[in-house]
Amino acid sequence: MSTGTPDRVSLFFVDSPLARQQIDYAKYAEQKGFEAIWICETRMARDAISILGAIAYVTKKIKLGSAVINCWSRIAPLIALTWATLDEMAPGRTILGIGAWWDPLASKAGVERNKPLTRMRDYVTIMRRLLNLKTVTYRGESAQVRDLYLDLGHGVPRKPKNVPIMIGATGFKMLELAGEIGDGVILNFFLSPEYNRKAVQAIEKGVAKSGRKINQIDRPQLIACSMNDDADKALNNIRYMVTMYLGQQPHIMKASGVKQSLIKEINRTLGGWPPKQEGLEKATLLVDDKIVQLLTASGTPDDCRKKVREYVKAGTTLPMICPIGENIREMVDVFAEGYM
Repeated sequence: MSTGTPDRVSLFFVDSPLARQQIDYAKYAEQKGFEAIWICETRMARDAISILGAIAYVTKKIKLGSAVINCWSRIAPLIALTWATLDEMAPGRTILGIGAWWDPLASKAGVERNKPLTRMRDYVTIMRRLLNLKTVTYRGESAQVRDLYLDLGHGVPRKPKNVPIMIGATGFKMLELAGEIGDGVILNFFLSPEYNRKAVQAIEKGVAKSGRKINQIDRPQLIACSMNDDADKALNNIRYMVTMYLGQQPHIMKASGVKQSLIKEINRTLGGWPPKQEGLEKATLLVDDKIVQLLTASGTPDDCRKKVREYVKAGTTLPMICPIGENIREMVDVFAEGYM
């Protein structure tokens, strides 16, 4: 796929910068030849769909993806309807990235994440059939619909919606399911390239069930990036974020490759979710440079490009650069020049 850049690359935003700035940077990334822009829903910061809709209106070529929304807080037909609407605004450019959420956020929101694998299979089945403009009757264990179809808006041609469904997965069972039923698999961040190799093996198991091959499954990956000509400043800038994700998101804790004894100490020091301010400051001191370098692409521009190469060689097909810091335009410029 030609992107206008030497290598496939995309831009990913978690909870910063401000929403209007994300829209502006998406326009700039499109100008620089980036393949896609991805918007995350994490914690209770922002929803992804509002920003994707705004970006759809002001761009022409760049692909637009969620990375990820969850399969609990919106019913499957609503998600299908939402992406049909986004596709009307940006035909052929939208990607539906969906994941299984995480605790304690889900439980605090009143959601019991019972049988997430079953839930994901039911959701993907319903959404795909609706987006193909089928009349759907489906009674799954976790989701049901009866005699339902997408009506679409007045004047919209009744053609199936070309919306790839990519499953955001971290655990190996979900990775296998994603390989079986997904159009792609979104790999998480704050994980090591060594994790990628194991993740690809799990995806291959699922791919085999579907009769496809691994090279038919796109594998975008969130890659946190802090860039500065002074490598120490870059590492210090992202250390707090590494600390928070290691200490508070169980799926990342388990898969990161960091010693569980250290993770327990980080979690204890943070003092729960959301963290205590003094706890975050103390916990950050437990995360040394080696851990930051293991789990992120941080340091000088050359350091960042080198680490992205490692992720790609370990199984990533499309780096999703997540800028940590205010020099976002500089990061876009650097990766627009290539990294391989």
